[in-house]
Formats: sequence, C-alpha cells, structure tokens
Amino acid sequence: MTKRFSSPRLVVPAKLTTFTQTTFAAAFAFGVAPWAIALNLWVSPSLAGDPFRNSEPHQIGDQTEAAFKAIFQQGNYPTAERYLEQAISKEPNEPLAYAMKASLAYGNKDWAKLDTYSQKTLEAGQKLIPSDPLRGNLYTAVGHFLEGAVILTREGTVNGVPQAFGRLRQVYEYLDKAEAISANDPELNLIKGYMDLLLAVNLPFASPDQAIGRLEKNAAPGYLVDRGIALAYRDLKRYPQALEYVNRALKTTSDNPEIYYLKAQILKNLGQKEKSQEMIREAIANFDKALAKKSQLPGDLVKQIERERSNAASLNNAE
Repeated sequence: MTKRFSSPRLVVPAKLTTFTQTTFAAAFAFGVAPWAIALNLWVSPSLAGDPFRNSEPHQIGDQTEAAFKAIFQQGNYPTAERYLEQAISKEPNEPLAYAMKASLAYGNKDWAKLDTYSQKTLEAGQKLIPSDPLRGNLYTAVGHFLEGAVILTREGTVNGVPQAFGRLRQVYEYLDKAEAISANDPELNLIKGYMDLLLAVNLPFASPDQAIGRLEKNAAPGYLVDRGIALAYRDLKRYPQALEYVNRALKTTSDNPEIYYLKAQILKNLGQKEKSQEMIREAIANFDKALAKKSQLPGDLVKQIERERSNAASLNNAE
C-alpha cells in the first residue's frame, strides 16, 4: 500500500473530477467515463439487471440497468434521468444509481446535487457490504472518490488537494478489499481499470500498456473497455490505435452520439498530424453525426462539440 501513496501521487487528486465524469457520464469516463454498452446483444434475459457480468450476476435493479444503458449505450441523458428517478424510488439501496446521479450533477455543474448524491453513493455502498461485500466495498470506494471530487469543486485544487488525497487513500483501501474478494470481477476491473488508465496517461512513470492489458483481460462490458482504451490512446496522442478502438466501440453502440464525437476528435488530431484534409473532412462528418442527436446530450457538451466542429472546419477551409 505504501507505494500507492508516495509523493508523486499528490498530482492525482487534481484529476479526480475528470475520472468521475469519464467513468460514469459518458462524456468519460470520462476521458474516461465517462463515458456505452450493447448488452442486449449478448446477455441472456435471465441476467437482466446486471450490465457487467454474463455469469454469476449480482442483483442490480432493472431501472438502474436501464439508466446505465441509456447513458452508455444510447448517449441519451434525458431518458437516463427519467430512469434514475425511478431507480431511486424503486431501488433505493443500489449505489450505482446514486453514482450516476452524482456524475450527471457534475456534468450539469449542480454542485449541491453532486454533494448529495456522492454522500448517498457512499452510504448505499456501506449498507451493501454485509449482503454483497464485493459491490459494497467497490461502491464505498466510488463514494469516497466522489466525495473527493466534491471537495475539489468546493475548495479548489490548491486548498482541496490535502483533503481529497485523504479520500483517495480510502478509495484504494476499499478497492483492495473488493479485489481480495474477486480479483477478476468485471465491474471492479472496469472501474479500477479506468483509474489505472487515468494514472498511466497523466503520470510519467506509469505504464499505459500494462493498464490497457489489465482492462482488456478482465473488465466488462466490452464497449466501455474499448471506449476507455480509445480515450487513453487519444490522450497519449497514439491516434491510429485510438481510431481502432473507437471503431470497435461503434460496432456495438452505433446509436450513441458521444462515440461519433470521440471518433471526430481522433480523426481531427490524426488529420492535423498527417496533414490529411480527407481525415479532417471525415472528422467534420463525425462531429455532424454527433450533433444530429444533440437533443440527447447535455447543453454544455453540445456547445463543446460545436466549438470543436468549427475549429475542424476552419482547418479544412485553410487549405
């Protein structure tokens, strides 16, 4: 454990909110997620309610699963919000529902709701430990992580880092407990894998290839694995590999506008690097595919896509 908290990790809390958005919001993450998942293609009806496992499923409510698919498979945030309201009413003990609500609150810059649902994630995770120790410890870790994000948004990076770093210690403590129960669990490895990728991308001494290998080996669902790896390769400026993985993600989530947005970003960067106007034009086409479903997306994200599309168009017009 001491290795995890050596001084270089002090840079990590400043990235906590990015990781929160990447893992749960498909934006992604959040980097990562964000940020979806075509589980209906391969999960049998008997496993409905668990979007992570195709054997030995855990009990996750149907409304929570529907919200998860709405965000990550369809990229449809208004629909997800409706399912989450039902989940909180009908499945009040499911921590994943509160974690997604916290992530959506972050995306909407609703700091009061972020605080509320971060606390509820932590409380629900702790309550789940006696009946489902794997997921209980996992979401206790997620709850502490979200609480760290709350601290940083409230206090700022300079003042908030010491408190957030304390939360990070607790994140790893509970992740270790979950890992001791089932080291190969796909839900655990998805969340932990996104964290490993975040660290690998942002810390010079970390190994992105090792983090990617671990994510590919044990995490699920596959779409979120492919999306996370595409995001990592994008941030590492390894654009051909990023393009390969985003195309893999599109095979199972072709209706999600956020995947077209990610592909557009990768193509734009690759087009600039290779001085390819054809790639720039393809990037613009993918920005347009994302914007064709802008009613599904948060307003701030739509504005960001529009800005990036405009920038890509200016590059195309410059030639």
